[in-house]
Amino acid sequence: MGHGRAAVVVVSYGSAALVEQNFSKLDAASDAIDVIVVDCFTSASEAQRVGEVCARHGWTPLLLGENLGFGGGVNRGADLAFARGADVLVVVNPDATLDAASVLALAASAASDPLTLVAPTITKPDGSLWSAGVDLYLDDGSSAGVRHRPARGDRPRMFWLTGACFAISRSLWRTLGGFDDAYFLYWEDVDLSARVHDAGGTLRVLDDVFAVHDEGGTHDEAHSSRAKSETYYYYNIRNRLLFARLRLDSEAQRRWRRSALRMSWAIVLQGGRRQLLQSRAPWRALRRGLRDGRRGVSGPLAR
Repeated sequence: MGHGRAAVVVVSYGSAALVEQNFSKLDAASDAIDVIVVDCFTSASEAQRVGEVCARHGWTPLLLGENLGFGGGVNRGADLAFARGADVLVVVNPDATLDAASVLALAASAASDPLTLVAPTITKPDGSLWSAGVDLYLDDGSSAGVRHRPARGDRPRMFWLTGACFAISRSLWRTLGGFDDAYFLYWEDVDLSARVHDAGGTLRVLDDVFAVHDEGGTHDEAHSSRAKSETYYYYNIRNRLLFARLRLDSEAQRRWRRSALRMSWAIVLQGGRRQLLQSRAPWRALRRGLRDGRRGVSGPLAR
């Protein structure tokens, strides 16, 4: 592989068909883009499907044999990508799409400024904005897109980039040590962004490079089209408190704990009120997420 080659790392969890659908367009640039599909284990048959998809497209499968979560899966994929000679890592969710030109533009930007974490402008399938970076408000742990800044005044905030799609140089990734896999799922991108800031790096969104994110393509959305999975609720509730425990001072941790029930209820209500009458899953996620976040439990969902 030549200098400047980009490696695209996709973490699949029961998503072999979706990965093939969304990333086949990268085959045209296979001489410049190395695609690595990391299978976080769901079943032997699914791992076989991932292998077959990769064989059809000349991609590299990494079959883990266990579910290490999103951060853990990306970390393993990054190790392989850099061992194969990649200079830049482009991480993409299986339910996101971008073309080869966009991959190469992201990689070129990250390579030209190795201390910068780079993201595209991410849209929804209907063309509306999904993310152009996010602000984490440090007084209570809430997040909002940057377009909401005028309404939120001078509240202390930290800018972060979603893990749905970003590019990072090999040198910056190794300086940071990759994702902290204590989060398992969600908030690992907030944590990575915080460590980029701490390392003296910058975060940049490219206005002229786009990815499309069809959010929910990898989640079980039973009960209604709006409802989220128990997994989504649990990790977002727990990891908000875990981030505070790992990253913030004692006074900030106390503030976040005081707002924990209010913020957690808002997370559950993203799925609407009807789900609360139809399923115990949101209530279970709320209780367990608060419990484990306050205890500092990390890793897979604790029962």
